[in-house]
Amino acid sequence: MENSQKKTQNCRKKRQLRVRKHLRGNEEKPRLCVVRSGAHVYVQLIDDEKGFTLASASTLSGKKKDHKKRDKESAKKVGETIAKQALAKNINKAVFDRGACKYHGIIAAVADGAREGGLEV
Repeated sequence: MENSQKKTQNCRKKRQLRVRKHLRGNEEKPRLCVVRSGAHVYVQLIDDEKGFTLASASTLSGKKKDHKKRDKESAKKVGETIAKQALAKNINKAVFDRGACKYHGIIAAVADGAREGGLEV
């Protein structure tokens, strides 16, 4: 059992590194990093040259306390929120970093929300 868990973790880490080796964020075009946990969705705008987070948003920051936090509608709202924060800091473009996740469902909803909010992803 432990061996299969280690294999899964290793495969996930390899996928994440394979995606991220092509992506670098800077001050003008930061990296839009999406992390999906079991209950929530977290998004950050990261300047990799300075190693600094420019803006962040998540489903935790919502005012509503309901149990369906990890769905497409809330993920889209998180994307719109991060786009508003980026536009307030004069950031119009970003590089999308999906991590080890496939680009569908919640991850795609975050990207669509960011695009609808005015961020060029």
